[in-house]
Amino acid sequence: MKLTDIRDNEGAHKSRIRVGRGIGSGKGKTGGRGVKGQKARAGVAVKGFEGGQMPLYRRLPKRGFHNLFAKELNEVNLGRIQQAVEAGKLDGKSVVTIEALVSAGVISKAAPDGVKILGVGELKTKLAFEVAGASKSAVEAIEKAGGSVKILAAAASQA
Repeated sequence: MKLTDIRDNEGAHKSRIRVGRGIGSGKGKTGGRGVKGQKARAGVAVKGFEGGQMPLYRRLPKRGFHNLFAKELNEVNLGRIQQAVEAGKLDGKSVVTIEALVSAGVISKAAPDGVKILGVGELKTKLAFEVAGASKSAVEAIEKAGGSVKILAAAASQA
């Protein structure tokens, strides 16, 4: 076999239709666009138009809203933090911040507004936290273990 013998399978390549090349071609005169009007012109796309009938997107009721003031936070449970400490990924002596949690692999990437500690699970290690927020149960559990929680001012002023 030689390079010159290589051919594509029969019917694998379909040649394009050359539009507007005389009435004998079958795609001449109007070029398959019908006759006159808006859609016969170039660069027109009438999406969502249903021929004067009320369009579907206007027939259906509106629902929900987007809160402009909602905070994007990473939520981390105490049990997950305890696992990281036991695995040796999180240092119990240094302050636990969002950067420390990312480097320990507790959270994959930092949310824009910080991290919030939630109280699910048990914390046995004494840890100092500097976070955007913490639930009441999480604060109680951290202080019971002998640790401390500092809520960062930047996140608290947005609340």
